[in-house]
Amino acid sequence: MIKLKGIAAAGGISVGAAYRVGREDFTVPRQPIKPEEVSAQIQLFEEALIKTRKEIIDLQKRIAVDMGQEQAQIFDAHLLVLEDRMLIEEVILRLKQECVNIAFIFSEVLKKYINVFSKIEDEYLKERVADVNDVGRRILHNLLGRERKGFEDLKEKVVVVAHDLSPSDTAAMHKQKVCGFVTDIGGKTSHTAIMAKSLEIPAVVGLEEATAKIKSGDILIVDGSTGVVIIEPDDETLRVYQKEEQKLKGVAEKFLLAKELPAVTLDGKAIEIVANIELPEEVPAVKLHGGQGIGLYRTEFFYMNRRDLPSEEEHYQAYKYVAEEMRPHPVIIRTIDLGGDKFLSQFEIPKDMQPFLGWRAIRFCLARPDIFKVQLRAILRASVHGNLKLMYPMISGIEELQQANKILEESKKELKNKGVPFDNDIQVGAMIEVPSAAMTADLLAGAADFFSIGTNDLIQYSLAVDRTNEKVAYLYEPAHPAVLRLIKNIIDSAHNAGIWVGMCGEMAGEPALVLVLLGLGLDEFSIPPQVIPEIKYIIRSIKLSDAQAIAKEALRLSTGKDVEEFSHLKLRKILG
Repeated sequence: MIKLKGIAAAGGISVGAAYRVGREDFTVPRQPIKPEEVSAQIQLFEEALIKTRKEIIDLQKRIAVDMGQEQAQIFDAHLLVLEDRMLIEEVILRLKQECVNIAFIFSEVLKKYINVFSKIEDEYLKERVADVNDVGRRILHNLLGRERKGFEDLKEKVVVVAHDLSPSDTAAMHKQKVCGFVTDIGGKTSHTAIMAKSLEIPAVVGLEEATAKIKSGDILIVDGSTGVVIIEPDDETLRVYQKEEQKLKGVAEKFLLAKELPAVTLDGKAIEIVANIELPEEVPAVKLHGGQGIGLYRTEFFYMNRRDLPSEEEHYQAYKYVAEEMRPHPVIIRTIDLGGDKFLSQFEIPKDMQPFLGWRAIRFCLARPDIFKVQLRAILRASVHGNLKLMYPMISGIEELQQANKILEESKKELKNKGVPFDNDIQVGAMIEVPSAAMTADLLAGAADFFSIGTNDLIQYSLAVDRTNEKVAYLYEPAHPAVLRLIKNIIDSAHNAGIWVGMCGEMAGEPALVLVLLGLGLDEFSIPPQVIPEIKYIIRSIKLSDAQAIAKEALRLSTGKDVEEFSHLKLRKILG
C-alpha cells in the first residue's frame, strides 16, 4: 500500500481501477511536396482549422447545457488560439518556403510555440501552454485524419491517471464511466479542477509522481476532500474508505432535501445563499438548485469573441431578463472585469508583465468612461424590472470607489434628462479582492452599501501566489491565517458601519470552510448553483454560536493546513 499526497481539487471519495492516460506523442513524418501542391496543403490546413473550431464550439455548447456557462467559458481561450494570426501566418510562410507537408510544418511551429510559452516569466502567458497544446493537438488530429480517443468505450468504473488533463479531456468524462481522476500537475483553481467540481468527480491534482507510481489496473482510493490517493490499499483501509464513500452518498441525498428550504441556523440566524452566473441562460439552474438570488453576475461575456462593442440595448435586455426571472430575489451585477486573463484587441490593452496586477477591471472602466457608462445606464434602466444591485471589481481604495460613483451619478443624470425611469436608490457595492481594500475596509464601508469578498484574487494577492502557476499552487491556501484575518477585518468593518457582507469566490463553496466563514459573520454565500443544496444543509445543521466558537478557534491556529484539518473534523461531526 502506497499513500500519495496532492492537492484536493474536487471533494468526495471514489474507489476504482486505475486507467492510465499517456501523453500523446505526435511524430509527424517530414514529406517533401511540389510547389504546385502548396495551395492544396493550405486548403487542407484551413479545413482543419474550420473543423477544429466547430468541434470546440459544439463542445462549448454541450458543456454550457450540462455544466453551466462558467465551465463553457474556459474554451474561449481555445477559440482565441485558432484566431492567432501570427501562428497561422508562420505556418503558411514556412510551408511556402520549405515545401514540405502541412502537418509536419504545423507540428514544428506548435512545438516552438509551446517551448516559447513555457519559458516566459509571465505566468498568464505560461498558462496558455495548455490551451495551445490542446487546440494544437485537435488541429493535428484533423490534419492527419485521426480520431481522438475518448472515454466512451470504458466497460467499468475507472480512476483516470494522467500527467495532466486538458479541459477537453475532462469534459469528455461527462456521463462516462469515470469515478475519479488524479494528475501529476495542477492546482485548486486550474481549469481541470473547476471542471471536476462541476462534474462532481472526486479529483486530486499536483501529485507529481502519480504516473510514475501507478500502473493501469492498480486499485486506487481517491479522497478528493483531503488530497490523498492510496495505491493498492489493504483490506482494512479499503473497507474504511468504502464505508465513508457510502456515507457521503447518503449525505448527498440529504443535501437535495434542503435545496428548497431557507438557510437558517439551528438558533435562528438567516443566511443568504445565492449563485454565481455568467449568462442569462444559467438562471434556470439557479432556481433548480434553490438559489435565493444571484450574488455575482459576471458580464464579461458581452465583450468576448467579437470585434465590435456591445450596445446599451444588448446589456439592458440581458439584465432585464435576469431581473424579471429572479424577482423578488436580488441580482448583483458586477461591472466589467476586463484585462487580467481577458484581453480584447480592440481596446489595445497593453501586454502587462503582471496582467492580474495591471490595467484591468475598475481601472479600465475609469480610464474608459465611455464604455463604462454604456453598461451603467443599462443596469440602471433594468433596475425597474427587479431587485438589481451593482458592484465594482478590484477596488483598491476609497478614491476609486468615489470616482466610480461619480460616473454612476453622471449616468443617472443622463437618464433623467431623457425621462428614462430607473431605481435612483439602487444599492452599490465594492468587491474586496485587493489587500489594500481589505485593510481599509473601514474607510470603504462608509461609501458602499455592501461588500462582496472576491477570495480568488484576494488569496493570490495576499499570499503572493499566482494561482495559475503550477509550481506554487500548493501555497494557494484559502484557510491561511492571513486570509482569515483579512476576512475577519472586512466583515467586522462592514458590520460596524451597518452594511452587509457576501463572498463570491471559490472559498464560499468550500464545505468545511463554510463553518468558519459563518462564524466570522458572513451574511451571504454566492456559489456555483450545484453547490447550493450542500451549503444550505450545512448551515441548517449548526447553531451560529457553535460556528462562532469554531471560527474563534480557527483564528488561533498557526497554519492553513491546521485550519483545514480542524474544520474538516468539525464538519464530519456535524454531518454524522
